[in-house]
Amino acid sequence: MENNASPHFSEGSAGSSNTGCGSWRRSWDERSGFSGQHADITDVSLVALLLNSRLTEDLSKAWQQIDFLRSRLWQTEWPIRHGIIEDWDLMERFMEQVIFKYLRAEPEDHYFLMTEPPLNTPENREYLAEVMFESFNVPGLYIAVQAVLALAASWTSRQVGERTLTGIVIDSGDGVTHVIPVAEGYVIGSCIKHIPIAGRDITYFIQQLLREREIGIPPEQSLETAKAIKERYCYICPDIVKEFTKYDSDPGKWIKKYLGINAINKREFLIDVGYERFLGPEIFFHPEFANPDFMQPISDVVDEVIQNCPIDVRRPLYKNIVLSGGSTMFRDFGRRLQRDLKRVVDARLKLSEELSGGRIKPKPIEVQVITHHMQRYAVWFGGSMLASTPEFFQVCHTKKDYEEYGPSICRHNPVFGVMS
Repeated sequence: MENNASPHFSEGSAGSSNTGCGSWRRSWDERSGFSGQHADITDVSLVALLLNSRLTEDLSKAWQQIDFLRSRLWQTEWPIRHGIIEDWDLMERFMEQVIFKYLRAEPEDHYFLMTEPPLNTPENREYLAEVMFESFNVPGLYIAVQAVLALAASWTSRQVGERTLTGIVIDSGDGVTHVIPVAEGYVIGSCIKHIPIAGRDITYFIQQLLREREIGIPPEQSLETAKAIKERYCYICPDIVKEFTKYDSDPGKWIKKYLGINAINKREFLIDVGYERFLGPEIFFHPEFANPDFMQPISDVVDEVIQNCPIDVRRPLYKNIVLSGGSTMFRDFGRRLQRDLKRVVDARLKLSEELSGGRIKPKPIEVQVITHHMQRYAVWFGGSMLASTPEFFQVCHTKKDYEEYGPSICRHNPVFGVMS
């Protein structure tokens, strides 16, 4: 949503920008603002629109308009897919819009913190450095790993002495879910796991359930309706069998009504929302419901990731499992994950004790899943926090360094941010 108010910021403050790929309409999402703010100035879903092969003046359009714009004259383009920038020319034009139109800032006056997805290539960091230093003439640039920023965002729910950059980050957006281990600010890249279940899959699954039961949904609006139901009514249940029993015994209490409007004839349509409320997000814990090729619950994936990590960091990782992204916002998601993961860990410790004939008494492992109020925008908020510290300006790559050594200096960015 565009913020028309001019932002107020001090001279030399840092700009923070986080990019992510696609809503279910495959648009590009950009969150930007100034360091130290509690909310991003601009949170816009973006697409590039080409009219007669010429780029339009304003590249920023809300995703709700995409269907209207898909006509003979308009062609939609997405510069970023699966978190990786594919079209650097469009990316540069987007950044121009974000910096000058939405942030209303002069890039020459501000250091910038940009984010990157897990396992981003060094070449992409060089491309980004060229754009920021050559095109926008920024005085300093820092490229941060999204998982590290998500860990920093979780500090809002912790005492100062408990703040750490060691933990597991479960980053789940619309198109992809990653389980990322971080030790002292460094990502353990060899242990990252990808889960082919995310928000878009939940939307598709709910759409399928509605198609099998409801007949009043306009076909062209079935996906939009499923997405609205997911965001408004869905939650994580502790026991799926007991949840079915609850709905069957008292449907009037648990079944919700969704009122939609047909986009063509403007007539209202009413839908009963029942089992979909808990079956949708349940695919995180029973992925076989939606994807027969992947049958590993998210709790087992997290456990496998930690077990693949060096033994000396495993306990700290179990103790600090941080959620990030919109698809982790379902009610009781963290509680269910913590319970299921604790069961897996305890079962392994019990088996170890039994195999030793009772001679070995393993020390219990503390499992803790961290939830907080900035979870949806954890990466952006973490970047805003770290960019507001004096240390940030010390670790940035400066324009002078870039001119002396070239873009290769941005292949590596020092870890910082363990604030006391």
